Formats: sequence, C-alpha cells, structure tokens
Amino acid sequence: MKFAIDAHAIGQKLTGNEVYVRNLLTCFAQADSDSDFLTYISTPDARPAIPARFRTQMVSTNPFLRLGAEIPFSLLRERPDLLHVQYTSPLICTVPIVVSVHDVSFLEYPNYFSKARASQLQLTVKRTVRAAARILTPSAFSRKSVAKAYGLDPERISVIYNGVSPEFRPVPQETAAAWLMRHKEIHWPFVLTVGDLQPRKNHLGLIKAFENVMATHPDLPHRLVFAGKDTWFSPTVRAAAKASCVADRIIFLGFVSDDDLEHYYSACDVFVFPSFYEGFGIPILEAMACGRAVACSNTSAMPEVADSAALLFDPTNIDQMGRALNDLLIDPQLRARMGRLGLQRSTLFHWNRAAQETLAAYYSVASESRARSMAAKSVPVPRS
Repeated sequence: MKFAIDAHAIGQKLTGNEVYVRNLLTCFAQADSDSDFLTYISTPDARPAIPARFRTQMVSTNPFLRLGAEIPFSLLRERPDLLHVQYTSPLICTVPIVVSVHDVSFLEYPNYFSKARASQLQLTVKRTVRAAARILTPSAFSRKSVAKAYGLDPERISVIYNGVSPEFRPVPQETAAAWLMRHKEIHWPFVLTVGDLQPRKNHLGLIKAFENVMATHPDLPHRLVFAGKDTWFSPTVRAAAKASCVADRIIFLGFVSDDDLEHYYSACDVFVFPSFYEGFGIPILEAMACGRAVACSNTSAMPEVADSAALLFDPTNIDQMGRALNDLLIDPQLRARMGRLGLQRSTLFHWNRAAQETLAAYYSVASESRARSMAAKSVPVPRS
C-alpha cells in the first residue's frame, strides 16, 4: 500500500494539529514496515520529525498553492491508495480521502475565529467531509457534532482517541522548578495553562478567576503562567492581564516546545484548562501524564477525556472556576490525590493505539477502493 499524508502542520507551530500528525507518523513507522508513506511538509525544519524511511515532498505554506495545485499534481504522479488530511482536502483529489475533523467549533462558535478563517473552514470542511471515504474524530462528542452538522450517519465516522506523547512523564517537581529557574528564570510556584491566545481558550475568564483566588488568599505566592502562541486575539488577552490587579503575577511565555513544556507541566502546582470548547483537549492528558492536578471545563469533549481525574467547572462561571483553583491550591492532599488520579487516567491514551486504529482505517478504505476499481474493470462493455 502507498499512503499520502498532508503533514504541512509539522514545524508550523499549529499546536494540536501538529502534535496529532507528528505522533501518528512516528507510530506508523513502528506499526507498519511494509507500506510506502509519502508525507507533504512545508518547512525543512519538519524533516527531523518525519521517520527516516518515509518520503517527503515540500509543498507551499500557502493553502491555495498547496491544495489547489501542488498536492493534486503530486497525487496524479504518485497514485497513492489514499490521502489523509486534517479538515481540508485538495480542490481536486484523484484518490480516496481520509479526513480528520477534530471539532466543528467553526460552525458552532464562529465568533471564536476571525471572519475569514471561519468562512474558509465552513466552506472547505463541508466539501471535504462530503467527498471523504472515511471521517476520523478524536471523541464521541466530536463524532456526534460532526454527524449533526453535516447530516451524516454516525457510523461513517470513526472515533479514534488521541494519545499522550511519551516525553510527558512525571519529573520531580523540585527538579523541574530548578530547571525552569536556571534556564528560563521562571519562579515557582505557579498555575499553568496551555493554549494559543484565542477567544475559545477563555483566558479572559481565567484571569478573573485567578484575581478572585488571590483576593481570597493574598498569602498565596503563585503566579499565573500562559504557554501558547500569539494570535489575532492576543492584544485583548494581554490588555486584560495588564489591567488586572494581579498583573505583576501574570506571565506570557509565547509558543513553548514540547521539550520545554514537559518542565512547565512538571513544575506547576495546578494545571487549568478553562476552554469553552474542545474536540479533545490534549494538554489535559499531557499535564496528567506529568502527575499534575488538573482543573478543566465541563463542556464539549473535556469531561470525556478527564473523566473523574480532574476538578470540573463551568467555564462561563468565574466563581466555579475560582473555587476549583482555590481548592487545589490550598489543599495539598487534594492536589496530590488528583495528580495520582490524572496519572492513572493518562495511561489509557496511547498514540500507538491511535496509529494502529488509523492504519486499520487506511487499509479498509484502500481495500474498498481497489475492490470497486476491479469491479469496474470487470464489467463487460456492451457491443453495438
């Protein structure tokens, strides 16, 4: 079999999309030694993340060039058994499509996006989903949302849970805190959140909740640390932080690599994930895998991921969010217990399993396509 995969997200700091395809490719190399893999990348920096035996082909970072010309022409030359994309396929695709749709927030909450981005996704994902031979989602919540949004039979959609990367593992908190102080000049203790500075992540609500906790317990020495790249919404978040009564306790790191992120997770006292909407929520698992106590939203797919191993709150309720933070910060025994529960929970999610289930989907789609092709060739041509 020959499988083509759009891996342009690697090296582009596209957070969840990059984590997803990078980990799948790594595990594909271990799980399938027979198939030929062709990966489309958009920067030379991506090559070290691609397994050595996989072929790479450079494509443009410009989606109009990448999807309108470069990948379609490559598919004509290479003739793979399928193409795997995230959200959007090429305008013209001559092979079966497997598409991963992690969520449909661009439909349900378009205000979380710039108008141009929301409009683009609404058009291109609809086209891709309708043309796809198989649709993959990371949660039962997302499967239900995708099926409802596009009027699909849920049986057409496969739920394949994401995993947690092996580099996220428990490190003694004192060791991680000392590393951050030495290399990043970040002082412990702190509360950590991870996510791009965009409306959906609810950073404005978190700032208010943190203010409430500090007002109730002014003796707490904690800082609030944001790890995530800037977006069009960043000025609003940074302005709110600057105007806050705890402005001197708020730190913005910008984009953080996984190598460094491991230390931030391991050093924090509490990891908080106040997002309004997630199709999965990989940072929840990453923090849990590092043994940290987690507080997260009780909406969308997050309860499905966290289960009972996190303190859940309504992200629209600042008081609830503040109470969850407060309880974990002032009660070390609760914090330790939630850390243990989270660590146990994280062991249930493996990228190896996700890769094997994704490969099974590939083989199913490719076999069905070949069978249809053989059947079409065997139909006799009527004689005039």
